Amino acid sequence: MSVTMEQAEDTARIIVVGNEKGGSGKSTTAMHMIAALLNNGYRVAALDLDARQATLSHYLANRKNFTERKGVHLPMPAFDAILPSTNADRVAAKAEDEARVAEAVNRLTAQNDFLVIDTPGSDSFLGRIGHSYADVLITPLNDSFVDLDILAAVNPETYEVARPGQYAQIVFESKMIRAKRVGMNRTFDWIVMRNRLGQLDSKNQQAMEKAVTALARRIGFRTAPGFSERVIFRELFLDGLTLLDLRKAKTGVRMSMSHVAARQEVRNLLQIIGLPVAES
Repeated sequence: MSVTMEQAEDTARIIVVGNEKGGSGKSTTAMHMIAALLNNGYRVAALDLDARQATLSHYLANRKNFTERKGVHLPMPAFDAILPSTNADRVAAKAEDEARVAEAVNRLTAQNDFLVIDTPGSDSFLGRIGHSYADVLITPLNDSFVDLDILAAVNPETYEVARPGQYAQIVFESKMIRAKRVGMNRTFDWIVMRNRLGQLDSKNQQAMEKAVTALARRIGFRTAPGFSERVIFRELFLDGLTLLDLRKAKTGVRMSMSHVAARQEVRNLLQIIGLPVAES
């Protein structure tokens, strides 16, 4: 199941960006999903469940400040952020977290076409709740066996998958929670995007390709090429911009070949996921 324009007309679609390992590019991915949908005229909401780290929250605040400082119009999503409950009683804290996420999801989906949820880069109850609301789960993964370890244990000699990892188990449990809420015949589309791919076809890259392909068949996800390691992604964060905003934002930045290549990476990802891409 991929997100399509026709599906979005019937009911709000929820895109969750999640990975238990930090530094994988979750917030950058989430922001580009948000910008792509906004630029296509959709009503979009964003929910930050990683409000302690608050990268997505800061990204959107930077975007608002940029529009006010430069006097340009850039579309903004409806936005909410949720911090974990401070209740000392663990059971009560979980109940509070679950109720607040449910309220935010119901409110934001009632008023918008898409909801994009950014989740913490560690195992947390808020993160697990967020995963259980996904129609599409996008997992950014650095192209490294260090990062792959959370998805699966890999045989060091054959690069074959020995067993699923801890995050794969979390995704499976989230699917079960979602099935209980909305029905056993409904699951979510899981896409693993390989970030920071090397420019050259290395032995490590070939081994990762083999391992990820085997794991995709075993535990049921699709793969997509992600974003290369480029300075432009870090630079745009300070102004709350994405590669899809540069012309509208009138930044005066000249599009280099690196910028063009990076924007094409974003477009390729959006097309694989099934999201519309506006000209920019």
